Amino acid sequence: MQLNRGVDNRLCITVPEAAEMLGISRNSAYELVKQGRFPVIRFGKRLLIPRLALEKMLEKGVTK
Repeated sequence: MQLNRGVDNRLCITVPEAAEMLGISRNSAYELVKQGRFPVIRFGKRLLIPRLALEKMLEKGVTK
C-alpha cells in the first residue's frame, strides 16, 4: 500500500497531513502519537512521520 504522494516526494509528513491522508481528525492523529501508535521522529518540538514506516504499519494492520 502506498499513500498518495502525488508530486510530493518528501520522506516524512506532518501529523496533520497524516491525519488527512488517513481520513481521521487532527486530534485523533496527535492522540495516536501520544499513545506511541504512530511512528514518529521528533525534531525539537516538530513531529514528523516517516512515510515508509506509516505504510509498513498500515500493511501489517498493526493494532496495539
